[in-house]
Amino acid sequence: MNRRALGVIAAVILGGLTVRAWAGQPNIIWIFTDDHAVQALGAYGGRFKNENLTPNLDRLAAEGMIFDKAYVANSICGPSRATLLTGKHSHLNGKIDNRDKPNFNHDQQQFQKILQKNGYQTALVGKIHLNGNMQGFDYWEVLPGQGIYWDPQFVTEAGKITYPGRHSTDVIKERALHWLDTGRVNGKPFMLMVHFKAPHRSWEPTTRWKEKFKNRTWPEPHTLLDDYKGRGTAAKNQEMTILNHMKPDRDVKSQQPERQAELSKIDPKDPVALTRLKYQWYMRDYLACVAGVDESIGELLNYLKKSGLDKDTVVMYSSDQGFYLGEHGWYDKRFMYEESFRTPLIARWPGVIRAGTRNNDLVQNIDFAETFLDIAGAPVPADMQGESLVPLLTGKTPSDWRTSLYYHYYEYPAIHAVRQHEGVADKRFKLIRFYGKDVPEGEEWEFYDLKKDPSEMQSQYSNQEYQAQIASMKTELLRLRGKYLVP
Repeated sequence: MNRRALGVIAAVILGGLTVRAWAGQPNIIWIFTDDHAVQALGAYGGRFKNENLTPNLDRLAAEGMIFDKAYVANSICGPSRATLLTGKHSHLNGKIDNRDKPNFNHDQQQFQKILQKNGYQTALVGKIHLNGNMQGFDYWEVLPGQGIYWDPQFVTEAGKITYPGRHSTDVIKERALHWLDTGRVNGKPFMLMVHFKAPHRSWEPTTRWKEKFKNRTWPEPHTLLDDYKGRGTAAKNQEMTILNHMKPDRDVKSQQPERQAELSKIDPKDPVALTRLKYQWYMRDYLACVAGVDESIGELLNYLKKSGLDKDTVVMYSSDQGFYLGEHGWYDKRFMYEESFRTPLIARWPGVIRAGTRNNDLVQNIDFAETFLDIAGAPVPADMQGESLVPLLTGKTPSDWRTSLYYHYYEYPAIHAVRQHEGVADKRFKLIRFYGKDVPEGEEWEFYDLKKDPSEMQSQYSNQEYQAQIASMKTELLRLRGKYLVP
């Protein structure tokens, strides 16, 4: 029996739950942000849980399912989006880093092309970060490259459109609503992908949210002043610290009068005081961007309810990867450490997902394409590398569900100087192999016990107590390399 059939059965027989096996082809709305850290989403808890940053996403989570162990395969923008479309790791879809060459091959198999062939109308609005014309979408309006926050320009099949005086978050929301209102064909199932630029660097929120957050003080992570003694070359020699690598004008906007006033109250040569002040500036802008996105998501959800589409529409939310919000003194992503490896994932499916549920299975962004196809009842190509999440959405975890994840980061030498690395993780242990240029002797290993050290402060690779587990993880790494056809 295939997993889709199991999912249907589970949806019907779940003990004490009034649900239905889904009929026909539900609509799908996929909402995607850029660099939204799990720790900045209220439903996930953490140090911002009482700040009411994401009331609309929290509502979506309360009405659906939160995935507590969702991860990415390569924590960087372009490759994550290529994986989203193809259901394949970076080495197979050809997009291993953010460099322009080689360009993403749009001619290859992508889930939206299969949806079209199975009766779906498809649309994409927002950031995709893959150069070239999109394929498999009946309508697409995307930011070129990274795009910009203010006065954004969008590319469509018909040419370029600029929105003077507007903020990208507002424009993306409005264009998505416009397509829902006038672009889709009534009675035909649709897949709409709404991809916000925010909260990507350089964190330029809408004016209304910037004003609301400009005087707020945010809780610090306990690892803000990390000295990296427990880790190796890669952690010590990155270029992504709040203290030394955030640009004064672009990143923390220190030229603003109110920030100059704050700066005058500390000793700018005191690294601890300066780190803490820059962290506050960073959080005010980053979290204001998050709040702006959440506001727009609220409008999308309200439209669905008002139009009656909510009952037959699956809504899913995720980000292209996690992000450092001062943990380890960092910003950005790239590493296989938890803050950047892990990503939010929320799904609401009326009549199928039980409201207020949480899932603790290991899932990865290689699973998204297969999930969309399975929801639609469309065939899932055998060469896609992930698994449909539909059984998990119904509350039924298959007995053969994965117990480990493979990760691979390629972009070095490059911005932020994060060394190339690959690794394997299960629910407790993580083994990382840093390799290549500027790694001592060409290879360096780190191993973490996340139960005892959830912040990954001390590698246990040389600890004799863990040698059997490390050997087992190395075997599993080799197995996953073979499974995923890693060169």
